[in-house]
Amino acid sequence: MQSSMSRRTLEEMATRRDRSGSLWLVQAFTGLLLVFILGAHMIAHHFIVEGGLRDYQQVLDYVANPFVFIIEVVFVIIATIHALLGARAIVLDLRPPAATVKVINWVLVAIGAVAIGYGLWLALALQRAAGA
Repeated sequence: MQSSMSRRTLEEMATRRDRSGSLWLVQAFTGLLLVFILGAHMIAHHFIVEGGLRDYQQVLDYVANPFVFIIEVVFVIIATIHALLGARAIVLDLRPPAATVKVINWVLVAIGAVAIGYGLWLALALQRAAGA
């Protein structure tokens, strides 16, 4: 038998537009993509390189390849999205008030934008250094 409080909460959740389910699917999808991209990244950077780690010049030569550059940029974007959705899920498990959730969402979007922007800037800087 359910209490009226839990029933009311379920009714509120059903009637209110809640994106948590769709964001969970995005996080699951990015997690699956990370398995493949991180696996390729680990193999390319650590397993096929003599000594297990690329030096700076080897990294420049590696990111000079446009395909590798795109994969590395996608890796940064997917990892950032996955991490921030995970952080959001953890914070929302604490059940903060709705106004706080809005602030948390905007803060995480801002952190994500800065992280992705920095990752793109760094990738472009490495690619420019490789072409110089």
